[in-house]
Amino acid sequence: MFNSRHQSLSKRGRIWGLCILLLYTTPLSCFANFSQAKELIYKIKEGLPRGTFIGAIGVDLNLDFTVEPPFLFNLPQKKVSEQYVNLNNTTGELYTSATEIDRETLCPDNSEGQGCVLSLDVFVLPQQYFQLVKVKIFIEDVNDNRPKFPVDEICMSVPENAPVNARYAVEQSAVDPDLGPHGVQTYWLVNDFSVFTLDVEENEGGELTPFLIVTETLDRETQAEYITDIIAEDGGIPPLLGAATLKIVITDVNDNCPQFTESQINVTLHGNTTKGAHLARLHAFDPDLGANAQISYAYSERVPRDTRSLFHLDRITGVIKLAGKIDTGTATFYKLTVLANGPGCIPAVAIVTVHIIKVVTGPPAVIPRYIAPEKDGVVTIKESESAFSPIAFFTVKNIDINQRVDCHLEGLGPFRLVPYQLFKNEFLLETTESLDYEKTQEYELIVVAKNTKGLVIKTFLKVQILDENDNAPVFQQSLVEISVEENNPPNTFLTQLQASDQDSEGRGEVIYLLGGDAPGIFVVDRVTGVLTVATSLDREEKETYRFIVRAVDQGTPRRESIATVVVTVQDRNDNSPRFINKDFTFFVPENFPGYGEIGVLSVTDADAGENGWVALSILNGSDIFMIDTGRGALRAKTSLDREQQGTYQLWIEAVDGGEPALSSVTMVTVLLLDVNDNPPIVLFPQSNQSYLLVLPSTVPGTSITEVYAVDKDTGMNAVIAYSIIKRKGGEPGSFAIDPETGNITLKRELSNRGLYSLLVKVSDHGQPEPLYSTVMVNFFVNETVSNESYIQSLLTREADIEVEERPWYIGQMAEGPERYDLFPCQPVLIALSVTCLGLFFLVVMLTSYICCKRFKKNRKKRSEVEIPLKMKNDSMQVVNRKLRQISNI
Repeated sequence: MFNSRHQSLSKRGRIWGLCILLLYTTPLSCFANFSQAKELIYKIKEGLPRGTFIGAIGVDLNLDFTVEPPFLFNLPQKKVSEQYVNLNNTTGELYTSATEIDRETLCPDNSEGQGCVLSLDVFVLPQQYFQLVKVKIFIEDVNDNRPKFPVDEICMSVPENAPVNARYAVEQSAVDPDLGPHGVQTYWLVNDFSVFTLDVEENEGGELTPFLIVTETLDRETQAEYITDIIAEDGGIPPLLGAATLKIVITDVNDNCPQFTESQINVTLHGNTTKGAHLARLHAFDPDLGANAQISYAYSERVPRDTRSLFHLDRITGVIKLAGKIDTGTATFYKLTVLANGPGCIPAVAIVTVHIIKVVTGPPAVIPRYIAPEKDGVVTIKESESAFSPIAFFTVKNIDINQRVDCHLEGLGPFRLVPYQLFKNEFLLETTESLDYEKTQEYELIVVAKNTKGLVIKTFLKVQILDENDNAPVFQQSLVEISVEENNPPNTFLTQLQASDQDSEGRGEVIYLLGGDAPGIFVVDRVTGVLTVATSLDREEKETYRFIVRAVDQGTPRRESIATVVVTVQDRNDNSPRFINKDFTFFVPENFPGYGEIGVLSVTDADAGENGWVALSILNGSDIFMIDTGRGALRAKTSLDREQQGTYQLWIEAVDGGEPALSSVTMVTVLLLDVNDNPPIVLFPQSNQSYLLVLPSTVPGTSITEVYAVDKDTGMNAVIAYSIIKRKGGEPGSFAIDPETGNITLKRELSNRGLYSLLVKVSDHGQPEPLYSTVMVNFFVNETVSNESYIQSLLTREADIEVEERPWYIGQMAEGPERYDLFPCQPVLIALSVTCLGLFFLVVMLTSYICCKRFKKNRKKRSEVEIPLKMKNDSMQVVNRKLRQISNI
């Protein structure tokens, strides 16, 4: 037992060893035959061409293709698989076959939630490598099917009294075999006739149903049916469309009553007329249909009973026939009152008058045979028939062989009765010219046959002309000119277009349409021709509209004519005058001549005519300024002085000529630019006869006194320079003056006692010519003033003093050592002058602005401004002290 068990274990060990060895020498383990089947999934789109690669089974299974013997791949279901796919037996690659895969054919019952799958079993061989591979190929949907309606023509019925917004389901909705967004997504109409629209509803199952919605009031008598195309559109890119004809039939409602086409009918009847002869046919018309349009004819109670018996009235056709023998000896005139009855209507009334004519009758008879359509003795012929169209044959019978018959035609109209070729007693009735329904709708003819014995035979015939659409609508005016004021309310009535068509029935019914060039703001009523404008018009935007209006009849083929409409928008005073600028600023030099043009105010008004005429006026300052209304030029009546007032603010009003007038106001600022028209005014010394005591011991460099002046001008015109132009007494160059401050300084020791006189020139920097003033500065060099009268005599002497012709700065540079002290001031003064010139206009602007803001304050303190700041407070005390010194001397 132990040995057997040992042998069994040894045997199992060998088997396990063999398996381990095979594991390293073969691509598959020894358990390959017992492994589970593998599954591969591929996705492709339907409709792929032949040879399109689907997938590689061997690669996707990670097989080693270097083993021997090599792998083989096999499809056991060849009939099914080869119809759609081809398998490469050595590589395991799948391709599409010659038959394109159609998802809708392969999976006809496939819904959107389920996928369409082609399942294949693939064997991997040979046996030692055997595997069963489950291959699933998901077929993805593409948009390869158009929506399709179940029928080519969808017919719907809508009652003519259907309310607006009534909804009617289009039951024959389209079907698209594609799934999801490739299925039907929406519906729309090619032409809604401005009467219908289409809505789409989705039910719980996701199906779309189109609903026809009535958007305007219907009238079957105006248009009995509408034919258009309904389009189903899917969601593909690009979308595919399916179409069907949608025929909308307007069903009748009893909203019309019968009316006779002729309310007065005259009939002439010969006394020998045979029983059953057709006398007349009454025709009443009801535009409704079916039972609503049923008409019955009856005599009025006013017609005697024996008369009703003599003249039979067919209650359905309205035909009156002779029902008995006429007694020509007792009656020659009958009046028949006929009623046309309709359901729920008041009867229409027609009068038939029958006149009896006595004739001599004979045995011959005239037999009519009709070529044109005939019913109850009434022949109908189209107005388009050409001339000499045959209508009827008339054969005269019961005539003796030797008897001759004369046959002729009585009655008015383009007809003739002629013998037909060589046949005896045969006569042809034909037209002699083309007929026109619009001129005459029917003719009453009498064929008269008379034999040699004087016997007369008369046959009555009525010819009715059938109307055809041979006339186009005609507008009363081919050019319609309309005037409308701008700012009109929406939907304003403009005019009612009128066109007439001589044709009858629908051929003469006219509808009105706007031409393609008509702006969308204009609307014309199709039936009444009323033209309205939907929005408010603005003449300033567009003044004239010109477009075409069409009048179209309802015949076949349709005929139309056009009229030109010209709408002129009339102006209203709805625009105020508008200044080009919000406000205006003009710079004018002072002393500008009176009535000179200061500036021009540009103003516009978008209105036309008197509404656009603008007049300007000055609301304030009219005593100084005036304005030229025509050009808008502003002028001053007099010359202006900046030193009196530098800024003027004027309010200018613009008023148009409309009723009521509109206006606007703007502000005009006039800034006066300074002109050098004021020379400097010397405030100190106050007189040429004043003098100052200077001690001989005064040290050079000491400030002795100063010359002070002011200038009413501004800017560079008010910048003052001081210079000594004449001297008397003492050595030349004893005194020097600061050109900027006017400070006079002792330059040399005073060796001589006596009177020194300096003529000082005070000049501004104005352009083009500076202005100046002069003042005499006198110094009496001594320890004291002992004899004041002597000094006054010296001051009044008229002896000449030396005049320095050179400019003040050259003299200062040439006189002694102090020239070096003044030299550095030259570049400073030049730079200051250049800077001042460059900033001249800026200073003027700023000064004018400040003056405008503080005008009243400045006027109040003008006298204080003219006194220099340094003369106030401490400086004023110095000046007073100097004056006291002079007076003391």
